[in-house]
Amino acid sequence: MTSPIADPLAALAGIEGVGSAVMAARDAVDAVLRDRGRRQITSEQQAEALLMAARASAVIGRTEDDHVGDDDHRSWEAGTLRLYVELVDLARLIRVSPGQAIARAHAVLGRGVLADDGLGRLRDDSQVADRMAALGRLLTTSTSAPVIVVAAIAHAELITVAPFAAGNGIVARAVERMILIDGDLDRPAVTVPEVAHQQSGAAYRLALEGYRSGSAQGVRDWLLHVAAAVTRGAELSPLKPVRQPPGRRP
Repeated sequence: MTSPIADPLAALAGIEGVGSAVMAARDAVDAVLRDRGRRQITSEQQAEALLMAARASAVIGRTEDDHVGDDDHRSWEAGTLRLYVELVDLARLIRVSPGQAIARAHAVLGRGVLADDGLGRLRDDSQVADRMAALGRLLTTSTSAPVIVVAAIAHAELITVAPFAAGNGIVARAVERMILIDGDLDRPAVTVPEVAHQQSGAAYRLALEGYRSGSAQGVRDWLLHVAAAVTRGAELSPLKPVRQPPGRRP
């Protein structure tokens, strides 16, 4: 019998091309943050970035399979904005009590759109419960994998499992951001990978389909897509990246 991989996320990080893509994404975020902590960021700048991200995620949500009717996108947008107001606080929970953070995210998102008894409640399906429990273990177990890989897998798992009756994509993108914030990639929450996902259009959906296929190539393509979205999300931040002269660092 084959032994389980001790650190499965680290194994994914070792896939060809993933490491260099993750490093490029971190460099792009560093350019925005001026190499970690050397840039003053105001609450207004953070709020602007979170607003951009929330609106982009809500736009993607209009076309996702579990959307609640063609006329409900305004309600989803309001819920997504509410969720992103709480995003930084929820990020503190996502690697400690992921089930609680995810349920809270869904409850905030779905208020006024879904029935109250469906807010934050998993679908009644044993496979959903098992896979969400596995995701919880993955997020609370120590790993040497870069935070972008952790965030990418959580994002894709939530969309693949679709644990809630509706709103899964918006919750998944919010969880990706929580992990990036908690993992200190973008603690001030001023980059906007959600905008990059939106701008990528069909490429985002195709990358998710590749992940859902379970193929090695599909998983690799998804990880590369998320790394590219983090890179582009840094470039699209309302804080413009700080460009240094060649050969110089601040």
